Amino acid sequence: MSPLAQAIEYYTYADYKEWEGKWELIDGIPLSMAPAPMIKHQSLASEIIYNLREQIEECTKCEVLGEIDYKVSDDTVLRPDIVLTCGETNESYLTKAPEIVVEIISKSTAKRDEKYKFEIYEKEKVSYYILVYPDDLRAKVYKIKDSKYDKEGDFLQERYDFEETTCNVSLDFERVFKRFR
Repeated sequence: MSPLAQAIEYYTYADYKEWEGKWELIDGIPLSMAPAPMIKHQSLASEIIYNLREQIEECTKCEVLGEIDYKVSDDTVLRPDIVLTCGETNESYLTKAPEIVVEIISKSTAKRDEKYKFEIYEKEKVSYYILVYPDDLRAKVYKIKDSKYDKEGDFLQERYDFEETTCNVSLDFERVFKRFR
C-alpha cells in the first residue's frame, strides 16, 4: 500500500463498482475522471478505434474497446481510452493486460497518464503504450522490452506496425491526425 493510501481512506473494487460517475482507483485511492472529453479527444479516439477495428475484422481473438475498466488488482482499476485486448474472457472488465493501451492526453490527466498509469502499464507488461497529444497532433509509442518501456518514437505522420500483437495491426498517424491538420 502506498504511503498516501495509508494516510486516507482505502478503497477496493467492491467500493469502486458502487460509485456513480467515472472514476479510476490507484492503490486504493479514488481519482475522479475529467468531464466528458472535448470533441477533438473523442474524434481522435474514434479514428484510432475505427483504424484498429478495421484491421482485426478477420481476427476473432482480439477486440478493440474504448473506456472499459481494467482491473489490475483489487485496489487498482484503470479506464484507458482505448485498448486492444486478446483472449479476454471476463464480460464485466479486463482481467489481463491488454496488448495495446492508448491514452489521449488532456491537461487534467497528463500527469496521471504520463507517470502513474505509465508505471502501472509497464509493471503489468502491456506490450504497447501510446500517448496521444491532441494539441501537438503527435503520438509517443512505447514498447515493453525486458520489463521496461522503450520509446519507439514520436509519430506525427508516420505509420507504426505493432510487431508483437496477436492480430497484426498498425496505426497510420497521418490518417489519425488528418482531419485536424
